[in-house]
Amino acid sequence: MKKRVLILCTGNSARSQMAEGFWSKYGDGAWEAQSAGSSPAGYVHPLAIQTMAEIGIDIRSSRSKHINEVSGQNFDLVVTVCDKAKESCPMLPGAKKRLHWPFDDPAAVHGGEVEELQTFRRVRDEIAASVRAYVSASPTPRRADSGQ
Repeated sequence: MKKRVLILCTGNSARSQMAEGFWSKYGDGAWEAQSAGSSPAGYVHPLAIQTMAEIGIDIRSSRSKHINEVSGQNFDLVVTVCDKAKESCPMLPGAKKRLHWPFDDPAAVHGGEVEELQTFRRVRDEIAASVRAYVSASPTPRRADSGQ
């Protein structure tokens, strides 16, 4: 049985979308990842899509969604990736464990194109390292066909 993770952010346009992409990649089929926001932007940030594509993860088909779309579901883990989401997201009674990983908001940087891209890449890499470390330290669910 797959473990389920929900990644929450305020806008669900960048950090949580990137984290969902990494969880799907690094979870190696053992995790089902979803993301949502308390005040969804209604789109996935183009620089989030671009910087994830640079490393071979396609999040073009992802969409920004409200936490209400996932309320009532059970999750093994809920991860908030911004302070506002930690403060504003409701208690999810179906969540077995909660973590808070506050990452800078790359969409809040308003400089030139180079500065914005650098910020998205830095935050992307920080999220990747956190997800990879967590997934590699988590026991993998046993599969019926694995002989275990």
